[in-house]
Amino acid sequence: MTTSTSPRGTDALAQRPYADVLIVGGGINGLATFRDLALQGVDVALVERGDFVSGASAASSHMIHGGIRYLENGEFRLVSEAVTERNALLRIAPHYVRPLQTTIPIYTTFSGVLSAPLRFLRHGGGRPRERGAALIKVGLVIYDSFSRGGGRVPRHEFHGRKRSLEELPQLNPNIKYTATYWDASLHDPERLALDVLRDGLAAGRDHARAVNYTAAARVEDGKVVLRDLETGAETPFAASVVVNASGPWTDLTNAAIDHPTSYMGGTKGSHIVLDNPELLEATGGRELFFEHSDGRIVLIYPLKGRVLVGTTDLEHDMADPIVCTEEEVDYFLELIANVLPEVAVDRSQIVYRFSGVRPLPGHGDVAPGFVSRDYRVESAPLKGTADTTVLSLVGGKWTTFRASAEHLADRVLEHLSRQRVRSTRGLSIGGGRGYPMTERTRKQWLATHEGGYGLERAEVLLDRYGTVAADVIEAIAIDDDDEPLRTLPTYSTGELRHLARTEAVVHLDDMLMRRTSIAFTGAVTAESAAEVAEAIAPVLGWSVEKRRLEVERGLARVHAADPAWPAAASASIPTSR
Repeated sequence: MTTSTSPRGTDALAQRPYADVLIVGGGINGLATFRDLALQGVDVALVERGDFVSGASAASSHMIHGGIRYLENGEFRLVSEAVTERNALLRIAPHYVRPLQTTIPIYTTFSGVLSAPLRFLRHGGGRPRERGAALIKVGLVIYDSFSRGGGRVPRHEFHGRKRSLEELPQLNPNIKYTATYWDASLHDPERLALDVLRDGLAAGRDHARAVNYTAAARVEDGKVVLRDLETGAETPFAASVVVNASGPWTDLTNAAIDHPTSYMGGTKGSHIVLDNPELLEATGGRELFFEHSDGRIVLIYPLKGRVLVGTTDLEHDMADPIVCTEEEVDYFLELIANVLPEVAVDRSQIVYRFSGVRPLPGHGDVAPGFVSRDYRVESAPLKGTADTTVLSLVGGKWTTFRASAEHLADRVLEHLSRQRVRSTRGLSIGGGRGYPMTERTRKQWLATHEGGYGLERAEVLLDRYGTVAADVIEAIAIDDDDEPLRTLPTYSTGELRHLARTEAVVHLDDMLMRRTSIAFTGAVTAESAAEVAEAIAPVLGWSVEKRRLEVERGLARVHAADPAWPAAASASIPTSR
């Protein structure tokens, strides 16, 4: 990903204020559609009102999964597509998508066998009934059947109580069985999305533009007025097709461009990240995926030396703040105690909280867990013109982003009377290209690219960026002032400056929360934030005062849902050595 003279490429939009396609929304679905259209040679521009991948796409459970629980909803088409896409992502994005062993603790044998069909017919109505071993077994057999031909993950296994407790001794001793199957983990959602964006920009060097912190403000004379939210500058922009891929904000975006809709009915999902070595060990390196007392499917998942716990599924008004509440934290602590009763967990071990709204369709009285996770595309003319079409993506999820983008791109091409010239099926993404999949090829890659910085450092960067690490190493090599950060020694100043220079970083929180895992792992302190700001300030032209403001903003955003943070941050914030 590269930038123009303007840090975010806004000049490129103003200098040529038209394109065949304008995409509004820089989450994974908008970015994937941008990439697909750029590969077809389409003149395409994308705007995102916040940072790229800062909305719903940044609040995922870090899983690429076939959606076993959607079988109970009867969504067989979606499960089939999701399993196919999961298997494909294991091949085309192996730097971030990896096989994930998943275990379901089971407490009964036959519970739910009769109630599950009734719940389907009632769309989730009625009192939740626990899913027993027989029902789960049937579901896993069907789930495995969808993987035939993919061959990317092993088939499921069932174990009785004795074997289950031998493998996971901290599990609730009241279990009767465990079922273990394989899905896939998504280690760095934001970085994978940035890879997708980078690939789109590379494919459309002369016909693809993408800008963050820019909103679709209104419509004037048949053009969408784009507002730079950093400067306030506005640009009337013409396009033959406007794609609304703004996720749970779809109705709000349509309202802004005089096309009121009521497509959406998103639900909020929150997560917490814990630094608890005992809990981490209790997971046995696998995801625990189970049903809580309210019937909600929840998870406990080891990731980056921490433990991710989620998620809730609550009705949400998009006018309200999207934060993880104390009530949700209570829910998470309760579900941990339910499945791992001997592991002590408390609020003091929470190092990060995050929350997002799923881009679900409006669903009336249907229970949140039974709302379809499938997607559709709605079409309407842009107000004031008969020549511009608005295509709104309703729904969509991380696992199926390539397939939904292909479907949406095909609709765009139809409106443009153009033919698809290239498929994205099987096309490697970003740092997944040439990613070493064996120990031998890994050693070869490291030996070739370590750049004099040592194999250990090169391996950290390979794990962090995939084969794009080669570019990072080259950038570090020509940065005379590169050195490890004092507060974050696995990162270096030259590395962060490279990201700031090439990945459209505008604010410090872009770096802390989306270009790196610093926030996720709980490593953001006043001191570390100030050191990161100091490292990237020369690239972004920040003064000492600007650095101070960015540190304040970054800390506020990282710790937005933490009630203890304001008191902890009351001390003066360092801005220089």
